[in-house]
Parts: sequence; structure tokens; C-alpha cells
Amino acid sequence: MIDNSGFKWYTVQTYAGQESRSALYIQEFVDNGDLDGMISAVLDPSREIVSMKNGKRVSSQRRDFPGYILVEMDLSEESTKRQAMHFVQNVNGVMGFVGGLNPRPLKQAEVDHILGREVEVSSAEITEVPFAKGDSVKVTGGPFKDFDGFVEDLSPEKGKAKVLVSVFGRSTPVEVDFSQIEPVS
Repeated sequence: MIDNSGFKWYTVQTYAGQESRSALYIQEFVDNGDLDGMISAVLDPSREIVSMKNGKRVSSQRRDFPGYILVEMDLSEESTKRQAMHFVQNVNGVMGFVGGLNPRPLKQAEVDHILGREVEVSSAEITEVPFAKGDSVKVTGGPFKDFDGFVEDLSPEKGKAKVLVSVFGRSTPVEVDFSQIEPVS
């Protein structure tokens, strides 16, 4: 079993369309134990998209980060670092590490977001909602800047409000951050 204490996720740039092939090649070496604990996992971030075409249900893969894969490696020791980086950089389809010879690991929050893990939000981060449904507000940022409207719905956990603004004489719902609106006196 691999001790994951020194392992961190690094971003590796690949040629377009080579993400899966490169990730699979590295993963085969990991599964066979050939990398001797230098690399623990490889990820090609993508998701399955289901759509309807000609009345039939069709599923396809959509890449979250085209041209990039993630590799969980231990680069804490200099000798291991050279071997692991040399192996990854010489895989067909790989251009190199993001950051060159001194790649920076991804932050844990970034990895959790990419992997789709729910990140706990502390109650201190949720601020008091400065608006109520029906309040008259002015949009101060974004594509609808300087538009006046009414708050239709609030999402305090996201820090967003749905505002009805008048575009060409029609009420149009627009989702904006609390920081992008201010009350109209």
C-alpha cells in the first residue's frame, strides 16, 4: 500500500486529443507497480453528457480541461522527483508539466472541486442577506450594469439573487452576485 502523505496533484499538459491515451498509459504503469510508489493516480477530468439526437438518447464524454491531465505524485525527494518527472514527460502525447521544471501542486480545494467533492462551507462565510424578494435594486456589475429591476428569488448559500430586469420592454430574469446589486432608495 502506498503512503500518500507526500503525494500531491500536479497538472500535466498534453496534445489535444491525447489526454485519455496519455492518462491510460501512465495508469497502466501505476497498476503494474512499475513506478515504485512515485505516482499513485492519474485523472483525465471529464464527464458524461447525455443528449437527444434524432429522437435517440446519445451519451458522450466532455472534457473539463481539454489538453490537461492530473497526476498524483510524490515530488518531495529529489531523486524520486527526477525519475517521476522524467517518466511523465516522456509519455507519448505529453508536452510537460504546468510550471516547467518546478511544477506547483494544486491546492486541495482545487482538487476537491475538480473531483466533484462537496466542500464544507463554514457558517461564518454565509453573510446576512441584504435583500428581500420584491426589493427594487440596481445592477452595478456584469453585462446588465446600470439596469434597474426587482429581486425575484434569493440563494443565500450561493450569494446570488435572481433579478427581473427590463430588456426591450420585457422582464428578463438575471442571476447576479449580491456584490453586483445595490438597493434603490
